[in-house]
Amino acid sequence: MALANASRRLAQSLLRPLGSAQSPLGALGLQQRGIAEPAAAEDTSLTVEVRPFSAHRIEPPSTTVTTDRAELLKFFTSMYRMRRMEIAADMLYKAKFIRGFCHLYDGQEAILEGIEAALEYTDSIITSYRDHCTHLGRGGTVVEVMAELMGRVDGAAKGMGGSMHMYKKEHNFYGGQGIVGAQIPVGAGLAFAHKYREDGGVALTMYGDGAANQGQKYEALNIAALWDLPCIFIIENNHYGMGTAEWRGSKSSSFYTRGDYTPGLKVDGMDVLAVKQAMTFAKQYAQKNGPILMEMDTYRYHGHSMSDPGSTYRTRDEISQIRQLRDPVEHVRKLLTDNNLASTSELKAIEKDVKKEIDAAVDKAKNSPIPPDEALWKNIYKDTLGGKMKGLDSSVKIQL
Repeated sequence: MALANASRRLAQSLLRPLGSAQSPLGALGLQQRGIAEPAAAEDTSLTVEVRPFSAHRIEPPSTTVTTDRAELLKFFTSMYRMRRMEIAADMLYKAKFIRGFCHLYDGQEAILEGIEAALEYTDSIITSYRDHCTHLGRGGTVVEVMAELMGRVDGAAKGMGGSMHMYKKEHNFYGGQGIVGAQIPVGAGLAFAHKYREDGGVALTMYGDGAANQGQKYEALNIAALWDLPCIFIIENNHYGMGTAEWRGSKSSSFYTRGDYTPGLKVDGMDVLAVKQAMTFAKQYAQKNGPILMEMDTYRYHGHSMSDPGSTYRTRDEISQIRQLRDPVEHVRKLLTDNNLASTSELKAIEKDVKKEIDAAVDKAKNSPIPPDEALWKNIYKDTLGGKMKGLDSSVKIQL
């Protein structure tokens, strides 16, 4: 009974506004997020009230955000591209074009889109294994992601990394990490590099609620605070670490407060404007003062990975209600159409173009060659020492 009650409380909290004040809309799980004040007819600017930020040891940023038609259309197009790419990856996995691990990001798109709206490519990002859309946000292409997923040479890591190891060093994206939480101290190291070089950049080290209790996180947080490193620790709290609900794995799931001496913010991670506002604030803080924690309240639609149906530890009704009330793509669509900044037909045309783009990228990735045999031992030894590698058939020997 206790577990059932706790599960119900979690489901209810996912639909509840982040702030404590409840309006009539808030009681329905809608709150103020979609309420906007159109600007004068001669321009396309828009003022939006986002959900209140919860704060720890810091005054939160304003909940009033200004945007415009061009930015909202960019957000819509980019997030829809992420969504369609992940749906295509799901289909390719089921058709066995993609093998091994594959962790999808659909439902969480507003986090990366809002983050990138506040950053430059001179800032650094490192994340976990759920990294396909991070690569897009850092200026990568759908072809690079799809080719990497299928192990082809046109992939982000030349087909040798796979789903968990996208990478784009020229834009300071230091990849996805397959070991849970291992990227957190590396992110602090990237922040140290920015401070050492005095280049004004910040480092984002991103991880999920499942990694939030690890000791290496607290070691990294301690040294970042001790040395005032420009590091932003981002917890993407999608409420389930694999199949374990946050309340079952964490004594306190108010992750933004658990930096102790380090300030923190809790942000509606399903609202791209809220994320943009919070990230702009956090970057300015980190540049001047050192580390800050940001908990992004979000939700993944797929299971933990493609081997997880995602329905054994949560109900289909819960997933459906999140889609209806908090979907990040639909939220931007509503802002555009409700405020006469774009027509339904215009957005449908964008969706059609994105679908064509994804289809073309998939075809190109499928036609990309697989890496040559010698790629198997590349970057291991400088001199191969004349060894031989046994093939699948023990009679086959490949000269190194």
